[in-house]
Amino acid sequence: MMDSLRQSLIVQKAAPVANGLRRHRLLGTVSVLIILVTLYWSLIASDRYVSKASLVVDRTDISSGESVDFASIIGGGKGAHDLHLMQEHLLSVDMLEKLDARLNLRAHYSDSKRDFISRMWFENSSQEWFHKHYLSRVSIQVDDMISVLRIDAQAYTPEMAHSIASLLVEEGERFMNEMAHRLAREQVAFLEKEVSQMNDRLLSARKAALDYQNAKGLLSPEATAASFTTIIGGLESRLSDLKARRKAMLGYLNPKVPAIAQVNLEIAALEKQLDEERARLASPQGQTLNVAVEEFQRLQMEATFAQDLYRGALVALEKGRVEATRTLKKVSILQSPTRPEYPLEPRRIYNIIVFFLSAFAVTGILYLLAAIVRDHSD
Repeated sequence: MMDSLRQSLIVQKAAPVANGLRRHRLLGTVSVLIILVTLYWSLIASDRYVSKASLVVDRTDISSGESVDFASIIGGGKGAHDLHLMQEHLLSVDMLEKLDARLNLRAHYSDSKRDFISRMWFENSSQEWFHKHYLSRVSIQVDDMISVLRIDAQAYTPEMAHSIASLLVEEGERFMNEMAHRLAREQVAFLEKEVSQMNDRLLSARKAALDYQNAKGLLSPEATAASFTTIIGGLESRLSDLKARRKAMLGYLNPKVPAIAQVNLEIAALEKQLDEERARLASPQGQTLNVAVEEFQRLQMEATFAQDLYRGALVALEKGRVEATRTLKKVSILQSPTRPEYPLEPRRIYNIIVFFLSAFAVTGILYLLAAIVRDHSD
């Protein structure tokens, strides 16, 4: 009994000592970390210079009579869309390869003279790791409210930072112009192809109408049909006059007299000629002038339609060429790439303060959790 009481007293006396040791050990660990981080940010971390630039995309296809699109104004419009496309291109692996080819970016970011934490560890790192490091050193943001693209390029020397930002601006302008020119060339090429097809169609339709004229030996079947109609009308008028004359002569002459016989012969001749002319103009068997007129009208309609299509294609082509010129996008530089004189990165004092506050916040949380555990244990 006495032994157990003695052991419990020893445990109770040792518990505060153990808690104190753990508390001192945690404070010591945190203090060492704060000292190491302070030494790193103060003395070891390499300076990084930041070159800044701002761009905006101007469009030349805005006419004075264009209606206001409030949805485009709220959402940033076409300019913001173009800037987002440029942002994706400037942050792409293709852009990184161009920068590396021009500026030897791998060697710069993996320079052994720089601190081990901020630099890229190996010059021959994988493309994915190189691209990840590039994204940590280059910031490209789009302000959708005012449609402005902002570029921040970090490097270990002011000259390299300026060169990176300058090349990004140059490549962004080239990318936007090339994209606009490529679209314009594709549109004009399509319209030129359509014009060529419409021209061939028009020539084919006109040739078909001309061949039909030559085959029928008629310059204008419609005019020929009109002349036949006039002839038939004249014959019908003469026939009507002769019949009226014969009726009048029968009123006072014998039907067998030579004068009436002459009139009868003229009437018979006119009726025969009239039947022949009508048969040439129209017949149940077909192959007559009215069929030729109908076929020729169809060919003419096709030729006229083809001509209208060709005219419309020409108008569209000319309009497309004009629009292709007007819709070219121009990248305007609001802020040319700056030449940094002071290293803005890393933010040494800020990083030290943030780590100091975070370390003590974590330490306080750990003390609180330990106290809660002790209370529940008791």
